[in-house]
Parts: sequence; C-alpha cells; structure tokens
Amino acid sequence: MERRTFLKGGAGLAAAGGLATPALAQERIEWAMPSSFPKPAPGVGTNATRFAELVETLSAGRIVIEVFGAGELVPPFAVEDAVQAGNAPIGHGTPYYAASKTAAAHWFTGVPFGLTANEHYAWLKWGGGQQIWDEIYAERNLKPFYSGNSGTQAGGWFKTRIESLADLQGLNMRIAGLGGEMMRKLGVNAILMPATEIFQSLQSGAIDAAEWVGPLLDQAFGLQRITNLCYTPAFAEPGAALQVVVNTEVWAGLADDLKAIVEAAAMQASMETLGQFDYFNVGAMQQLTEAGVEFLAFPEDVVAAMKTAWAEVKEEQRAASADAARVLESYEAFEAGAIPYANAFVGRYLAAR
Repeated sequence: MERRTFLKGGAGLAAAGGLATPALAQERIEWAMPSSFPKPAPGVGTNATRFAELVETLSAGRIVIEVFGAGELVPPFAVEDAVQAGNAPIGHGTPYYAASKTAAAHWFTGVPFGLTANEHYAWLKWGGGQQIWDEIYAERNLKPFYSGNSGTQAGGWFKTRIESLADLQGLNMRIAGLGGEMMRKLGVNAILMPATEIFQSLQSGAIDAAEWVGPLLDQAFGLQRITNLCYTPAFAEPGAALQVVVNTEVWAGLADDLKAIVEAAAMQASMETLGQFDYFNVGAMQQLTEAGVEFLAFPEDVVAAMKTAWAEVKEEQRAASADAARVLESYEAFEAGAIPYANAFVGRYLAAR
C-alpha cells in the first residue's frame, strides 16, 4: 500500500508518519468513510455520498472516498470513536450520537426549543460555535465540519392519540438527543436506537412511538405502515445537523488546497441536503396525507410541559459539564437576539401566509 492511503476495509491508518510530507501532495488518497446512516437513506445517507462525490470531483481525483453505511465498518454510534482512534480517516454522522464523550455535542446537532437550521449555521459560522466545536473536538483528535441539516422535524409517530400529558405516561419511545431527556421528565421511557432498528421495534411493540426525522425519511422507512398518527413539529428537535469528522493527523497531512476542498464539499453538501429535505418533504407529506396519515399538533399542555422540562434539562447539563456550559453561553448569546428577530420577521410572515 502507498503512503497517504488508507485501507478500504477501515483497519487503520497507513503510514501515518508520512502524512505531512509535501512531496507526496499529488498522490492519490483513498479514504474509507463509515457513516452512522444507511447509504440509501434520503437526506442523511445521501449527504455522505454527495460529500464524497464533491471531494473527488473538486480534487480531480486526488482524494477518493468510499462510503460505508451504518454497521458496514463500525456500529452506527461508533463512527467518531473509529476516526479518533485512527481506524478510519474520516467519518460521517451527527454529533449527538457521541454525546457520551462530551455533552456539548448536543448543541452542535440541535436541542429542544433551540435554533432553526438557518440560525444554527449562522451561530456556527459567525457566532463562535465552530471555534468552540473545533477546540472541544481537537481534544479527541477530531476536526469537525458541518455538512447539512434536516430542518424542522416531526415530533413522532404514535400508536395512540396524545390528548393530554397523561397519555405520555409509560410510553416507550425512540427519541434521540436531549429531547429524550426532556421526554423522560414527562413520564416517557426514551430509547435511543439506530435508524435501522426503528421500523421493526415499532412493528413488534418494543416501542410505542418513534421520533425519526420527517415525511421524506419517515415514509422511506415505512413508519406509516404501522400507525397513521404523526405529531408535529419536533419541539425536541427543531433541526438536526449532520457532520463530517476527520482524524487530526490526517487533516494535518493534507495540502492546503485539499483542506479547502474538503471544507467546500461539506458546505455544498449541507446546502443541497437542506434543500433536499425542504423540497421532498412536501411531496412525501402530500402522499402520506392521501394515504390516511394524520399530521396532528401536540396539545397545549403537553407543549408547555415540554418547555418546562427542557428548562430543567438545560440547567442540569450546564451544571454537569464545563464544555456544555461553555457552548451554552455562546449559543444563548446568539439565541437571545435570534428569537425576537425571527418572531418579528419570519414568524409574522408565516402566520400571515
């Protein structure tokens, strides 16, 4: 195997000591990239493949990335670990799947009653979010890149109607992130599981409800075949960011122009993915509605209880983690202005439209 080349099987770094050698800058670099999502999954899976295509095209074939779907190289929730350890040069997923490593990861994905997709990127780019993300992840030998967002998600598919807080008591629900902690305070048994297990778990009765993404992906995963009750929106997840993470040794060894290409490809993929969700969710929702799916609003008392629960979870996170507290300070500084601005401009427009 040539230097600067990674085993496609993901077994580890190849000749890591030579990564930074300028004389090798023009050699073909082959990377195996595990993802937390199935490759064919619309939006989340195709985000990874589109990123890989862009890198290869923009680099004129100097970097070639082979994408491996969830579980093909590593378990869905172990992608960051593989990249950190050098067992994969690059990985794809969403930050909060590795929140056990740092609670701050939740804010780089999305949190209950938090920033929208556009606001989230604005905070990362100009509000200091990316700098904090870089610094926290550097401690784990990772260089993170924002690569997309789902936009506002669905609140979940439920087998029974939710008409009051009492209807949530004891429900087994697949839900990710700090939204799960919020729902636990309302009596829900929140369960995190990979996307590939959601349908079977909902069908078998192992779970009573599932929050996944929204019409496009939920339809693709067949959740409407089990229940026709979908509650919106996801106050637990107003938008979920996707990421690409690169091992810091690998990153240090790249020529500057290739670094710029990786960053540009992540940004292009992010814009395409957000647009993909915005466009195809429309048709998917229409199809689901015609098939008998009801898109319902959570009762007001449930929404109020969610907000109260989230306030408690947020303060618990702030007290428990110095990294989370640091991120929160930056996040809330931008959010304080973003909320009244959005209410005066976007909120009034949408209400009138």
